[in-house]
This record gives sequence, C-alpha cells and structure tokens, in this order.
Amino acid sequence: MPIKKGDNVKVEYTGTLQDGSVFDSSEKHGKPLEFEVGAGNMISGFDNAVVGMSEGEEKEFTLEPKDAYGDVNPQLNMKIPREKIPAEEVKPGMVVMVGLKTGQQVPAKVTEVDEKEVTLDLNHPLAGKKLTFKIKIVGVSS
Repeated sequence: MPIKKGDNVKVEYTGTLQDGSVFDSSEKHGKPLEFEVGAGNMISGFDNAVVGMSEGEEKEFTLEPKDAYGDVNPQLNMKIPREKIPAEEVKPGMVVMVGLKTGQQVPAKVTEVDEKEVTLDLNHPLAGKKLTFKIKIVGVSS
C-alpha cells in the first residue's frame, strides 16, 4: 500500500548539503526516524516526499530552502548589549541560548562581537540551504 497522510512511517535517512557534507542521519541517532505523515512535525518537503512510497522503497531528493527550513530572514539578526550574554568569552561562530518573551529558549549563532554589543543570528542553521536526502522506508503502519 502506498504511504498516505496519517500513516506512521519509519525512515532511514542521510541528509547532505550541496558540498556533500552530511548534516544529519538516522545512523547518527542509532534508529530510524519515526513520524506521522502530514502531522506537521517534519519539514514540508520531507513529509511530502514519502507520500506514495512503499515499505522497502528507496529514494533520493533535493529540497529547495522554501520546502525545508526557509530562506535566511535578515530580521532574525539582532544586536544585544554585551552584558546580556553570560558567557565569559563570546566569539563569532559560537552558539548561545537566548530566551524569548514567550519563555522559550532558542539557539542563536554569534556573528559579531565588539565591546558594547553582540550580534546574533536566530535563523535555523540550515535556513537558505538546499538539502539532499537519501531515504529508505523501513516501516509503515496506519
């Protein structure tokens, strides 16, 4: 039976960037990825790619940023006072946790540091990137 919205699937996968470097894989996590198709828990392109596949089937596909983590949003770059970052030594490239007004903590990449301010990028690390996935369906249940 072809996979449809509402099915629960188990997928072995490897995700690579355009330069061929692996950014994530089920092997790294030691188990297949499990999710409900169409429940909104996956990036849309990955979710849509499994529809119509069957158990045991393999596939490779590339997602544009709009179907993955979106384009880079310049409005998610912010400057904050240096004293608001608790780390002793803050350098470009570091990832720090930032508290939002909602109380949620999100990772932010430090892009610039001077004596008074730290510039943070709150975009997802994979925003603006094309992602290629090799997947194999290893389980399906309704």
